[in-house]
Amino acid sequence: MPQADIGLIGLAVMGQNLALNINDHGYRVAVYNRTAEKTDAFLDGPARGSGVIGFHDLAELSGALVRPRKVILMVRAGEPVDHFIEQLLPHLDAGDIIIDGGNSRFTDSNRRYAELGERGIRFVGCGISGGEEGARHGPSIMPGGDEKAWPEIKPILQSIAAKVDGEPCCQWVGQAGAGHYVKMVHNGIEYGDMQLISEAYQLMREGLQLSVDDIQAVFKDWNQGVLDSYLIEITANILGVKDDDGSPLVDKILDTASQKGTGKWTGISALDLGVPLTLIGEAVFARCLSSLKDERLLAEQRYCAPDSRFDGDRQATLRAIHDALYASKIISYAQGYMLMREAAADYGWELSYGDIALMWRGGCIIRSRFLGNIKQAFSNNPTLGNLLLDEFFIDAVKSAEPGWRKATALGIELGIPLPAFSSALAFFDGYRSGKLPANLLQAQRDYFGAHTYERIDRPRGDFFHTNWTGTGGDTASSTYQV
Repeated sequence: MPQADIGLIGLAVMGQNLALNINDHGYRVAVYNRTAEKTDAFLDGPARGSGVIGFHDLAELSGALVRPRKVILMVRAGEPVDHFIEQLLPHLDAGDIIIDGGNSRFTDSNRRYAELGERGIRFVGCGISGGEEGARHGPSIMPGGDEKAWPEIKPILQSIAAKVDGEPCCQWVGQAGAGHYVKMVHNGIEYGDMQLISEAYQLMREGLQLSVDDIQAVFKDWNQGVLDSYLIEITANILGVKDDDGSPLVDKILDTASQKGTGKWTGISALDLGVPLTLIGEAVFARCLSSLKDERLLAEQRYCAPDSRFDGDRQATLRAIHDALYASKIISYAQGYMLMREAAADYGWELSYGDIALMWRGGCIIRSRFLGNIKQAFSNNPTLGNLLLDEFFIDAVKSAEPGWRKATALGIELGIPLPAFSSALAFFDGYRSGKLPANLLQAQRDYFGAHTYERIDRPRGDFFHTNWTGTGGDTASSTYQV
């Protein structure tokens, strides 16, 4: 007799916490792990006294599930997902549902959606954000894939998701790999937010020569206003932690940042689709640069840094750094939404951009106050082309712009690297410019490669070539668009 509403494979911390979360909301969970010892330890430990049931055999787990069977995979992305899918398939029937809840690349989810669909299995690629705490008490959940699976899994996923104003941070995202794509963009924005906060910290620490305790107080204050967000909150918490000797623990941490690849995937997708995702790209490269610790120490000895003494108005400069952080954060989200819109057009997805903002308001790492403003922007105009064209964000950026420029210029003057602040500002200046020097760039391309150009006094789509040297000929090369 079926005993469980859903199966869960993979009992690392995220899998364990998600299983307990599902159990807490009244659903019976059947769990399995590749190593039986971990299953037993979970049942005897965190799951003791719960309704969670464990199995050492996938056939038995499958037999314990109500139909249509629903199995969520919480295993490492890549080959392990394909491995468990192949092991599961002999024990599943047409109409059963496989949910990949890991950090899979969206292209893998596109492939699995197509392959499993041909075998009658409904596949859902499900982005889950919030870390261990979110998995246990309410994550942001971004499901996409076979839409016919949604009515079957919706009650479970929405019940365990974070709630904001009573609304679950879980809505259907779109077809094929759309769920994992939106999760990927979430992670890219996360990279950008973390880099922006770190740059604000460095401006205060090295530029204004503030103590860690003073900076902690600044972040606590900022978290009460427009910058209210999970990442600002935890930054303040981090800066308050002391090492055994009483000094700030953050000062003892080696300045080399790691990454798992989702930020890089976001940048690669942006390049593939021709979207200027400059801030997130710089955030990824900043982590790459941080890894060159030995080279940076050598370069520090060989070059003289600019005079970093600050003799200005500290309070006014703190307000400028605040505004730079806020404006740059808006740019990061605007670029992320540009990327999702282009991907939706390219892959044939129907994404609900307002719902995505709702899903990100709670449970996830990038949750912040102004996601409600993003939701409102798309409620006001569902066909909004860019967040920077919404009245709320126009006013916000205009208000923050003077401080944004002041803080970025200060970093340049003091030799403090601000790749995310400055790339965001450069993007904004380019985006708001009706005329860019790309006319000269296109002339150069036509000069050396006969790539042709369009003219401002002729209709768009008419291409011309000039024999710039008089000896190059009149034949143009073929043109292509990225």
